[in-house]
Amino acid sequence: MKKNLFIALFIVGFTTAKAQSYLGYFYDNYSGVQSTLYNPAFIVDSRFKTDINLFSFSALGTNDYYSVKLGDVFKNNFDFEKQTIKSPSNNNNFAFNTYIMGPSFMFNIAPKHAVALFSRARVFANISNINGDVFNTIQDGFDLQRNVNQSAGNFNVTAHAWSEIGLSYATVLWNKDQHFLKGGFSLKYLQGIANRYYQSDNLTLNYTYNNALPIASTIATTGSLRYGGDSKDIEDTFKDFKLDSQSTGLGIDLGLVYEWRPNFEKYRTTDKNGKLISFKDVNKYKLRLAVSVTDIGSITYNATKESQYNLNRVIPITKAQYDAEDNLEDLLNRYYTKTTLPKGEKANLPTTLHANVDWNLHNKFYLNLNGDLGLTNKKDLNTNTIANVVSLTPRYESKWFSFYVPINWMEYRGTQVGAGLRLGLLFVGSGSVLTNLVSKESKGLDLHLGLKIPIYQGKLKDRDSDGVLDKFDDCPEIPGPVENHGCPWKDSDKDGVFDKDDKCPDSAGPVQNNGCPYLDSDKDGVLDKDDACPNVVGPKENKGCPWKDSDNDGVLDKDDKCPTVAGTIQNNGCPEVKTEPKTEPKTEPKVVDAKVIKQLNDFSKSIQFDNGKATIKTVSFTQLDEIASIMNEYEGTRFAIEGHTDNTGKATSNLNLSKNRAAAVKNYLTNKGVNESRLTSEGFGSKKPIASNKTKAGKAKNRRVEIKLIK
Repeated sequence: MKKNLFIALFIVGFTTAKAQSYLGYFYDNYSGVQSTLYNPAFIVDSRFKTDINLFSFSALGTNDYYSVKLGDVFKNNFDFEKQTIKSPSNNNNFAFNTYIMGPSFMFNIAPKHAVALFSRARVFANISNINGDVFNTIQDGFDLQRNVNQSAGNFNVTAHAWSEIGLSYATVLWNKDQHFLKGGFSLKYLQGIANRYYQSDNLTLNYTYNNALPIASTIATTGSLRYGGDSKDIEDTFKDFKLDSQSTGLGIDLGLVYEWRPNFEKYRTTDKNGKLISFKDVNKYKLRLAVSVTDIGSITYNATKESQYNLNRVIPITKAQYDAEDNLEDLLNRYYTKTTLPKGEKANLPTTLHANVDWNLHNKFYLNLNGDLGLTNKKDLNTNTIANVVSLTPRYESKWFSFYVPINWMEYRGTQVGAGLRLGLLFVGSGSVLTNLVSKESKGLDLHLGLKIPIYQGKLKDRDSDGVLDKFDDCPEIPGPVENHGCPWKDSDKDGVFDKDDKCPDSAGPVQNNGCPYLDSDKDGVLDKDDACPNVVGPKENKGCPWKDSDNDGVLDKDDKCPTVAGTIQNNGCPEVKTEPKTEPKTEPKVVDAKVIKQLNDFSKSIQFDNGKATIKTVSFTQLDEIASIMNEYEGTRFAIEGHTDNTGKATSNLNLSKNRAAAVKNYLTNKGVNESRLTSEGFGSKKPIASNKTKAGKAKNRRVEIKLIK
C-alpha cells in the first residue's frame, strides 16, 4: 500500500464518491426498487406493478478538513493540495461512499405482498479522529523545512469495497380503515472485493529537519499501529477489479411503515361479491411514518492477515530511508518490530437507523423529514460508518415527474441545500448542488442518477361515478347501487316503490301499502282501509256503512228525532200528536259572537281520530257533546264544519280524509240533536295549513277540525 494512504483515500472518495444514498429521492412514492435499499417495506402497496432498474449511481464525500470552491476543482490547472482550504483539528474526520446499482427489479406478487431482487457494488472509506496536523505532515511526504512534534492520537482508518445481491419481501401487516401498517426485510449475500484498516494507539510523530542536509532529516515515532486486511493492495484492486471468492458474508435490512389514511373510503370500492378493492394507482395517506435498520451484518475475509507494529524505535529513520520505500507495509516491516496475528478482523457493515415522516400537504405536494443515524462506532476496528444526516425535503410528486429540494445537515460538512428531479425513465439529484454552486468553502458534495423502466399500476375506471368499477358494473354508463351491480333499481309501475320492494310491481300503489293500490270491495267510493263495512255499500259520512232506520219508519236514525218509535217523515220520524196549538211568545234568537266561535273551536281542536281514518276516538265524545250543547243553544244559527290535514301522503288521499272527518263530526252532532239543515261539512286536505309542515309540532296543528259561522 502507498505510504500516503490518507491522500489516496481522500482523492478516491472525493473524486468518485459524489453523492449521499439518493438523498431526497428515496422518500418519493415513485422511487420504486431503489426504495427497498432504504426501507424494504416501501415496495408493498406501491404505485408499481413492476419497476426495473437498468443502472443507478449514488456517492458521497464529506469531511471537516478540506474545503474548496467546487467550480475550481474542474479547472485543468487546479492543484488540490495548494488550492484547497485546510482546517486541521485534533480530531478530523472523513467519510466517503459510492453505490453502483446494477440490474434490479421489484414487483407485486399479490395485493398484500411484494418482492424485489437487487444487485449493487459499494465502496466505503472512513478516516476518524485523526490529528489534522499529522495528516498534513504525512500528506506532504515529510517535505517540510521545520521541526514537527505532534500527537496523532488514536485514529481509525477503514476502506472497504464489496458487492451484494439482495432479495426483499414486504407485506401488509394491518389494514383497518384509516390505519395501515406494512413491514419488510431484505436478505443480502455479500461478496468481498477489497478491505484495509489501520488503527493507532497513542501514536506520536517527531520530525527533525536537517537544514544542512534535508535528506538526513529524521523521523521518530512512538506508540503502536494495527494494520490488516486482505493481501491485495486496495488501490490496485480498484484498478484491476476482481471478486474475492474467499470473502463472503450475509446482511439484513428491516423496515416498518405506518400510514394514516383519514379519507380511506375514497380509495376503495367493492366487486360484485362485495369484496373490498383498494385503488392501487394513488397515494392514500395523509401522514406516513417509516423506520428501518439497514446493513446489519459483516463480511469475513478468510485470507486476510493482521499485523501490529511497535513504533517505539530507539534510532529514528531518515528522510532518505523513508523515501526509498514505495509501500507503507515494506517501510513498517523493515524498520519496526512486527507481531503477526492469526487472522484479520471481520469487516462490519455500516449499520444505520433511518427514521422518516412524510406529510401530504395538499394533492401532489409533500413535506418530508428524515434522519439517518449510524449505529456503528467509528472507533471500532474495521468498521465503516455513515455520516449522520437530518433532512427536510419539500417535493412535488406525480406519476411521471417529481421535483424535490432537500435541505439537510450532514455530519462534518454542515448544512447544505440540493435539488433533484425524476422525469420518466431518468432521475438525477444532489443533496448539496445549490449550496456548492455559491459556496467558496464546500466540505462535501454528492450526486445520484439512474435509468429505469417503471410499469405503474393501472387506474380503476368508474365512468358513472357510482362507486362500482366498470369491470364489475352491469350498467357502466348509468349510476346504480352496489347491491344491484351498478344498475338503478326498476319501478315498472312508476309509483315510487322499487320493484324489489313493490308487492304489486305492475300496478301503481302508495308506499304505505307496499306499492299496491287500496281496494274498494263494495264500490261505494270508500277504500277498504277506511270502510267500516267493506262489503256493504254505504256513504263516506258513515265510514262506508249504510245509515240505520231502527224503527223502519222511513226516516234514518241520523235524521230521526224518535229513532225507536215509528213516526212520519213530516214529523222527523216521530208520531204526530194532535194538540191544541199554543201561542208561544216570540223570542229573539240568540246571536253567536266571536267568543262562542272560539269556544267551539277550542273544543274542536281536541277532537282525535284513529290514525289515517275518519273514525272519532271515544276520548273525544265529551268535547263533541259540549259542541252540540252550545250549537243547540243557538238554534237559529248555521255552522260550517271544515276538515284539514298535514302534507304527509298523497294530496288526493289527504283531501278525502279531511272530507270524511268533517262529515263524521257533522254526523255525530246531528245525532246529538243539532238539526242537519244547520250544518255543512267540507274537507280541504293540506291546502290551508296554519303552521309549518316541516316540524312535527306544525304538522300536529295542521291536523284539525274547524267550526265557522255561516252568515
